[in-house]
Amino acid sequence: MDITSLGNSINLVWMLITGFLVMFMQAGFALVEVGMTRIKNANHTMLMNMMIYAIGILGFFLLGFGLMFGGVGALSTLGVDGAVLSREFTITLFGKSFGLFGLSGFALSGITSMGVIGFFLFQLVFMDTTATIPTGALAERWKWKAFVIYGFFVSAILYPIYGNWVWGGGWLSQLGASFGFGHGLVDFAGSSVVHMVGGVCAMAGAAVIGARIGKFKKDGTPVAIPGHNIPMAILGTFILAFGWFGFNPGSTLSGTDPRIAIIAVNTLLASATGAFAAMLYTWWQQGRPDPGMCANGMLAGLVAITAPCAFVTPLAALVIGVIAGFLVCVSVWFVEWVLKLDDPVGAISVHGANGLWGIISLGIFADGTYGDGLNGVKGMVTGLLYGDVSQFFAQLIGGLACFLFVFGLSFIFFKVQDMIMGIRVSPEDEVLGLDRAEMTSIAYPRDIM
Repeated sequence: MDITSLGNSINLVWMLITGFLVMFMQAGFALVEVGMTRIKNANHTMLMNMMIYAIGILGFFLLGFGLMFGGVGALSTLGVDGAVLSREFTITLFGKSFGLFGLSGFALSGITSMGVIGFFLFQLVFMDTTATIPTGALAERWKWKAFVIYGFFVSAILYPIYGNWVWGGGWLSQLGASFGFGHGLVDFAGSSVVHMVGGVCAMAGAAVIGARIGKFKKDGTPVAIPGHNIPMAILGTFILAFGWFGFNPGSTLSGTDPRIAIIAVNTLLASATGAFAAMLYTWWQQGRPDPGMCANGMLAGLVAITAPCAFVTPLAALVIGVIAGFLVCVSVWFVEWVLKLDDPVGAISVHGANGLWGIISLGIFADGTYGDGLNGVKGMVTGLLYGDVSQFFAQLIGGLACFLFVFGLSFIFFKVQDMIMGIRVSPEDEVLGLDRAEMTSIAYPRDIM
């Protein structure tokens, strides 16, 4: 085996191991969402977190992977040349080519490259994170059959198309090469592709499905509906934080890239300051720390650092996490008091608001020491504070495109689905609890309703 083949093999093993870590994040999401919801819906919420994994695998395998990466071209760290995934549907505007979605790789048909097959697994578990996010925001009133159809929509269509624009060689990644906006939209591990897509989809779903019974008073004042097991949610948060060491460092697609060290450290630091800032904010607001919001603060810091983790200094990671921790607290208030949306776990704020902050923070703090040649642009990725305003604008364009596309398509999907079949359980079933109404068993046989 020559040096190049050995390096490719090391990279493949690294990518698979980090992909396995990301897969384990599903357990973390399940514990967070079940812990932050009520006892009478525990089985329903847990099974959504399990079945979105299975449904998502099917949707992404059959259609999603091809739409997202069918035109990505070469994967040099894995020894994959540009001929394997080489077909992209494009349109021409202003004399420039705009890639919209891939046209090869569906069901891995005809693909024998181990690099591509391993890459499929790695990207699949990222998709599943996105698909899981709305299960928390729509929990406790989502009709099961409506949820199942949603699972195919997000894994086969919604996530892959936006993902193509950023990671699959599509038009947002080419804003730099085509129009001079830095390196195009840069999102190293998915603040927008994974988290903002999930958070904005959750926002659209929450707007259509409506609030849980009793969440808002007649005058619109929100009423707290406590989760039944916050220690479970905090345990889930730690599992997610552990899995994030696969999420971010794994996105190098290379175990031979020494940058994985700073990526891991930046991930660690932002998670700490996110939790610390949320603790201080709730302590100040309520006179004592809020355990659930501290957990969401840690997750917010992780979401925010996911895009810039490879491009910023450790000090910048601290700042990004602090802002994320405060932002998630303010956003939760805004979602409830201003938008009048009911989000039992804070998914819109953790993933949507901080996903946007993540890509914007890259445009501010990227220090110009990494990313040469990314998206076909020579030179390092450099943010506003280090002299490149164009990268900042690329990040803003990407955030706006994400919100408009994801919210628009998701809102239409949920509205049409609601008109055809209804997406919400009956009031009687909601009061009874979805474990009793839609499952064959309840989570706690001696539960107190």
